[in-house]
Amino acid sequence: MPAVPAGRSADTSVPIHGPIAARWSPRAFDPAAELPDSDLRALLEAARWAATWGRRQPVRFVVGRRGVDVDDADDAFGTLSGLLKGGNHYAHAAGALILLCADEGPDENTARYSGVDAGAAMANLSIEAVSRGLITHPMAGFDVRGASEAFDLPDELRPLMVIAVGTLGDHSQVAPEVADRDRAPRERLPLSEVVLNW
Repeated sequence: MPAVPAGRSADTSVPIHGPIAARWSPRAFDPAAELPDSDLRALLEAARWAATWGRRQPVRFVVGRRGVDVDDADDAFGTLSGLLKGGNHYAHAAGALILLCADEGPDENTARYSGVDAGAAMANLSIEAVSRGLITHPMAGFDVRGASEAFDLPDELRPLMVIAVGTLGDHSQVAPEVADRDRAPRERLPLSEVVLNW
């Protein structure tokens, strides 16, 4: 298998913005690559400036960088790594793990739209990563209750996903199951099936 799978750009019906077409969710992270503070800060800024309902900005982050404060009792990367479910073991090689949470607030509307805002933040973060030559992989497979307890999150703050961020690794050097999943064809339903009045 080549070091990087071919055909990763989205097959779109019309041309779209390059970083959106190039965005995918690989699992092969380079375990030797470091994530610079400037890149990590830019990804969080992009997420912060995502669209938000009523200017409420309900999205919150817990950030852990691999190799930073590993001997510290507050090792966020180690804690987040330990909360990942088995199928997400590949993310231990990421440069950073970001727990994305939504403040569900005092009412049903706030709760509903906090999830919308969280999705927008994740999308902005991912596109900014692509523009910087980085990769991301959002994961729902983690211990949600454990995350709330580990980071002493308030009851209204709901952990939604962990986003692995880093540099694309060499697919010839990763576990076969990771390489196989990364080289699977990228597919989406056609517009005629997702736009209800097309």
